Amino acid sequence: MLLQIDLNELFQIESTVLSQFLRGSILYLGILILMRLIPRRTGGELAAMDLIFILLIAESASHSLGDYTSVTEGFITILTIIAWNFLINLLSYYFPFIEKLVSHPPVQIIKNGRILRKNMRREFLTEEELIGHLREQGIEDISKVKKACIESEGTISVISLEK
Repeated sequence: MLLQIDLNELFQIESTVLSQFLRGSILYLGILILMRLIPRRTGGELAAMDLIFILLIAESASHSLGDYTSVTEGFITILTIIAWNFLINLLSYYFPFIEKLVSHPPVQIIKNGRILRKNMRREFLTEEELIGHLREQGIEDISKVKKACIESEGTISVISLEK
């Protein structure tokens, strides 16, 4: 036969389940902490937890296709990441302080038509980028904005002054 697969070798676990669990846990929690520290616009328009989840699942799946000698090792890591993501989401729902730990609060960048430059500087948002976001929402004049915020996933929400 040209293609001979040893199923025992394919599903044999070389490292312990505990070590696979610890590696997956350290990666998930470590990246979650790092994503919390960087400005929210850096991660794009996905919530930090969603980005971490997708990144680690893809990485674990690719390793199980090639780098690991066993599909089971990759599967253990993927299950660990899914479990952490589920647990963090569950805890965030029931305990607001957990949500505050893993998600950025919104940052106001315009208040009553005035740009809050300190907050923009903190998020590395230039005035040209802000004006571009306002134009995308059909607003040409900053003085017509009651409130604009950078949300936790990096999007900019705008509330116009009532006419």
